Amino acid sequence: MKKLLLIRHGEAGFSDGTDFQRQLTDFGIEKVKRVGKTLQSTQPEIDFMYCSPAQRTRETAEILGSFILIKAYDLQKSIYEGDLGSLMELIENIPEIAGSCLIVGHNPIISLLLSTLTDSSYQNMTPGTLAIIEFEFDSWKLVSSGTGILREIIS
Repeated sequence: MKKLLLIRHGEAGFSDGTDFQRQLTDFGIEKVKRVGKTLQSTQPEIDFMYCSPAQRTRETAEILGSFILIKAYDLQKSIYEGDLGSLMELIENIPEIAGSCLIVGHNPIISLLLSTLTDSSYQNMTPGTLAIIEFEFDSWKLVSSGTGILREIIS
């Protein structure tokens, strides 16, 4: 069985810089900490993580990493660019040894990915919301539309 966790970055403020440089607000930091504390008791470690290289997603991943062990990670610009096909390709290329993977991303694509994988109606993941999806097979290459089971949403 494979487990995929999707989180939308925490609430970000506006800055004088680019969208890519936006940082988490105090509220965003606190919400991600609450999610991290909750996750710590049920999923204390993650085998692999894909993260958008944007400032707010990296901050979100760093906060989660203070609560759970993230064994390996890869920053992927395709997550920031927001293309469903690219995200599906990333999932297919998760190392097979990994039983769990976390993707730290942006809306609307992270919510669309959740809906696509679980074959459910679009659920708007608010900032800092995490979804846990399970797949009843042992290869990431088998992940496709509608093959996931939504087990939990933590917000």
